[in-house]
Amino acid sequence: MPLIAGLLLAASLPATAQDPAEILDNMEYAMRGNSSYAEMTMKIERPRYDREVSMKSWILGRDHSMILITAPSRDEGTAYLMRRSDIWNYDPRIDRTTRMPSSMMAQSWMGSDFTNDDLVRDSDLIEDYEHTLLRTEEYEGREAYVIELIPKPDTPIVWGKVKMWISKDDYLQLRVENYDQRNELANTMKLDQITRFGDREIPARITVIPADKDNERTILTYREMDFDIDIDEGFFTQRNMQRIQ
Repeated sequence: MPLIAGLLLAASLPATAQDPAEILDNMEYAMRGNSSYAEMTMKIERPRYDREVSMKSWILGRDHSMILITAPSRDEGTAYLMRRSDIWNYDPRIDRTTRMPSSMMAQSWMGSDFTNDDLVRDSDLIEDYEHTLLRTEEYEGREAYVIELIPKPDTPIVWGKVKMWISKDDYLQLRVENYDQRNELANTMKLDQITRFGDREIPARITVIPADKDNERTILTYREMDFDIDIDEGFFTQRNMQRIQ
């Protein structure tokens, strides 16, 4: 899942890569592996309330992912599917599957500070952006690449600019800053709590902090992760969105 937007697997990758596209490609590989399964909880914090959503996800390569909502009960069974360039949403309350257009990718996902694109992943970091390696610097005690990503013309991406901090030694994604079309900071993603799942260590927590809203944030915490699971493209179908309920 996109990973969702931004978890990474500490794979054995070359530490000398300097080309920004190559760094991002290594990060993408580290983040997804060949396949993965995860269980996670998303906490949405607002001044007047907190809300939690639990979910499961399955990922195969870059082109296939599925997310299943398991709690709260009112959202249980809701599913999201990405299969290559097509994305669908299944709503069990009305037993309907709907194809999601690119125009929806910038909207809030499940009322959180993540966008649909963050979790379902419609844009491609390599193909949809121009990349510049700005510098290397120390971030939270780790030496990190700082890469700037500018959307290519005519790509359906809401951000005007993205900055990423990626650790040099194991390609962990440590921080993401998303800027709007006016070059103003829109939100910041922080990845931390490096945790061992099986034989690998990854950031187990992603915190999204809006730049223009006080006392609001969304925290995604991974409770379980398995990598290189036995799964194929046949799992990622509209029919299976209902079968895995």
